[in-house]
Amino acid sequence: MEEARDLAIVLRAGALPAPVQILEERTVGPSLGQDSIDQGILATMIGSLLVVLFMAIYYKLSGLVADTALVINVILILGTLAAFKATLTLPGIAGTLLTVGMAVDANVLIFERVREELRLVNSPGRHRCRLRESFYHYYRYPCDDHCCALFLFSFGTGPVKGFAVTLTIGLLASLFTAVFVTRIVFDYFVWNRKIQKLSI
Repeated sequence: MEEARDLAIVLRAGALPAPVQILEERTVGPSLGQDSIDQGILATMIGSLLVVLFMAIYYKLSGLVADTALVINVILILGTLAAFKATLTLPGIAGTLLTVGMAVDANVLIFERVREELRLVNSPGRHRCRLRESFYHYYRYPCDDHCCALFLFSFGTGPVKGFAVTLTIGLLASLFTAVFVTRIVFDYFVWNRKIQKLSI
């Protein structure tokens, strides 16, 4: 008890039994964080450009439709973040970049399903049914992604929660662009223009 009392008196007095010597002092300015954000934005732009080129080369005109949906997807994400007055941080940039990949993945799933359906019966009259079936089968795929984003938002803290918010917005935007925007373009060409062959 006596030692504890003496220690309490010393701590209250603010005097330490051993002197403190500062060996090194470093100051991290705000420019380091800004450099990281600039590099993240540059990485997002380069990655998105490579994805756009790949889709246009591999899926032809359908790839250009997917690229248009991808641009709308990114605009929706940035517009939603601006509406909520959210700050674009590194986790937000990572969530945006991941969303770009997942939006392309959604179109790839739909396009590969269309190719598979067209291999079975490749007749102009069956394009409408094959497209409808391909988009219908896509609805069950994004459920696990939304569940992961929900768990990250519920149990995560700080940067993880910011990542989850951006990811959730991106998933909803990619679901909208993949199912509605892409499908509207395909329906326009198949129903109104009555094209005989899909460029996919």
